[in-house]
Amino acid sequence: IDLGALWNGGIFAFKIGYIMKKTAQITGFDCYKDLYENYASLEKISFDYAVSEKENDIKVMLFTGEWKDLGTWNTLTEAMDDECMGNVVKDDCCSNVHIINELDIPILCMGMKDAVVTASHNGILVSDKNRSSFIKPYVDKMTDLVMFAEKSWGSYKVIDVEDNSLVIKVTLNPGHSMHYHSHEHRDEIWNIISGTGIVVLNDQKINVTSGDVIKIKAGDKHTVSAISELCVIETQIGNDINVNDKIKYSFEM
Repeated sequence: IDLGALWNGGIFAFKIGYIMKKTAQITGFDCYKDLYENYASLEKISFDYAVSEKENDIKVMLFTGEWKDLGTWNTLTEAMDDECMGNVVKDDCCSNVHIINELDIPILCMGMKDAVVTASHNGILVSDKNRSSFIKPYVDKMTDLVMFAEKSWGSYKVIDVEDNSLVIKVTLNPGHSMHYHSHEHRDEIWNIISGTGIVVLNDQKINVTSGDVIKIKAGDKHTVSAISELCVIETQIGNDINVNDKIKYSFEM
């Protein structure tokens, strides 16, 4: 840096045709469907290593603003306006403790110093701030089910997990829908909690609203499209419940 070198901020701009061509060259797939279905088998490599470090025709732009890498929980807390987010209580003996709580239950911290506490549906972290940057190898060993995720179409939250059943709360944003699909190894029951939408069951359209119940057998083709924000409690029942048990079909709503 002292000699005039620049730091790569990791922000890239390119035409969509360029990245599609690069994707085909690197992965061998030029079709989105093939890429999607084989994504898990691809080499885990960053964009820097795979593309930018090998690119012969590249331009660099200087950024004159402020930059801070929020790559660890410790550096994130340095950028927080408040020490606590969510339902949090700290006693007067806590010092330099930051807490982020995304759960619906309270967190109480007493007598802690130089620590970060974060709680979400996917897990709870309690760490000394200096140790928080060493989290990756421990997280990589965790293979638990993802309990909550926000998507472009809405969100889902796992409510209950049993040996032969899984209960999920699915929220669909207006105008969005699931893929038209079926499962081979499980039945599903959809309880419509709020909102309005259209369920397609074996090519038949059904208008649904709060209080409606849709029963789906293994092998049934199904999807749902939200007219207004749609909240569904989905109960999956079967001896082999997994994310790979899905066959997709085309269907025009």
